[in-house]
Amino acid sequence: MTQTGATSKDTTSTGNTVLVLGGTGKTGRRTVARLRERGVETRAASRSGETPFDWADRATWRAALDGVDAVYIVPLDTSPSPTPAFVAQAVASGVRRLVLLSARGVDVPGYFGPSYEGGGPHLESESAVRSSGVAWTILRPGWFAQNFSEGVFLDGVRGGELALPTGDGAAAFVDADDIAAVAVAALTEEGHDGEVYELSGPRALRIADALDEIAKVTGVRAVHVPARKSAFRAELVAQGMSEEEAALWIDAMEPIRTSREAPVTDGVRRALGRPPRDFADFARDAAAAGAWG
Repeated sequence: MTQTGATSKDTTSTGNTVLVLGGTGKTGRRTVARLRERGVETRAASRSGETPFDWADRATWRAALDGVDAVYIVPLDTSPSPTPAFVAQAVASGVRRLVLLSARGVDVPGYFGPSYEGGGPHLESESAVRSSGVAWTILRPGWFAQNFSEGVFLDGVRGGELALPTGDGAAAFVDADDIAAVAVAALTEEGHDGEVYELSGPRALRIADALDEIAKVTGVRAVHVPARKSAFRAELVAQGMSEEEAALWIDAMEPIRTSREAPVTDGVRRALGRPPRDFADFARDAAAAGAWG
């Protein structure tokens, strides 16, 4: 990991155009909003977004990249990854800066379950941006706090019973707003080139602890029920996931079960000069926005 310690806040030219892949997703839409608040010309790209982009349709890549100076890449969790081909086209199109959303632990053998053996698609994507020949920054967040408010945990929280194959493990859940803030800094400021930011929240919580924090602001308590992997996989498939996607989710939860996600990292502070947001702050804001109402 390259750690220069640089935290300069000098902005780049306001005339730059930024392409945000996954522009309607958890981190993507937050990144788009923050960039536009800064007055940065921003394209929110997705299959259904204002700028059409489909990882499976390379014909959409060229138009999305036309005239773009920097890209926030939210890659697919599939292998082989299409990211290397996209990076090559981005560089050929004149892109000068790449910020990649990767994942915590991808460079640690055995961190995830077998679906991520060898680092999976994330390391393929990291290798592509590192060797691109243009400025790059890699973000490695742990599990998102927003999975409780707008992700795979939401129905369980609302239903009062969250069944997960995570045992009694813990994770330092990171707020997607912090991830977006780091992405925007890397896209618009000097001092982030060649950095790999490991992103976490400020403390580790078990699933039951996270549900307690949510209960404090909603008055409604959901309970964590340890689930078998087979039962959880069947539930995900019943919700519409493919068998492959379900296997990826289960293997991605392994670091929670083993508490590999528990250590607090310094990426948010290094990138932004402030501590990460606490889960309690996330829960308060999500409740105010009606996430669990």
